[in-house]
Amino acid sequence: MADDSSSTFQPGQTGLVVSIPEAEPAVRGWRERLDPSARAGVPAHVTVLFPFLEEGRIDPLVHAALEDVLRRHQPFDLRFERCGRLPEVLYLVPEPAAPLIRLTEAIAARWPEAPPYGGRFAEIVPHLTIAQGQEGTVLEEIEADLDGRLPFTSHVSAVELMVHDGTTWRTRASFALGDPAPRPRDRPLNPLGGGLRGGPGSVPDVRRERRP
Repeated sequence: MADDSSSTFQPGQTGLVVSIPEAEPAVRGWRERLDPSARAGVPAHVTVLFPFLEEGRIDPLVHAALEDVLRRHQPFDLRFERCGRLPEVLYLVPEPAAPLIRLTEAIAARWPEAPPYGGRFAEIVPHLTIAQGQEGTVLEEIEADLDGRLPFTSHVSAVELMVHDGTTWRTRASFALGDPAPRPRDRPLNPLGGGLRGGPGSVPDVRRERRP
């Protein structure tokens, strides 16, 4: 998680991300060297919204609102098979981008005071950052290394809230996408819908006694 222009994070900053653990074997080494967010404790990820609200505003009501917003979006799969570039940034391109953009737009609509990247960019470009602030020759070297490690896929089922404590980023909460699994309906005690024999709703015994 980074703002694509600065390696400085502030205590109390928060952000929303989707972690991409499948990317770690390919990008961990490069990120630890060349991505400030990795050195600050953020795993391989795609940012959903940064910066989010200040930590002091993250209360139970905000948690409940995030749950409500995110459960309306179903889990989805992403495929990473190529690199992309922003100014001085190399990243992996998540495809399709649409589900990620919808998450960002939904959260930004709920909290308009927290636009993506502080409103500095007109377009939302989902990306998994690998390196920042490097010359073109370094970026080309990384791309060549990654060429044999792609593609890979990742299943996204949750959005994580991360908070910077002044030293490192820590996961504060995880919000599942989609509605929770429905609870199984109670099964009746007999197939006709009755209760225990002799109880209310039980099936009466209609056999007649035999008389000698």
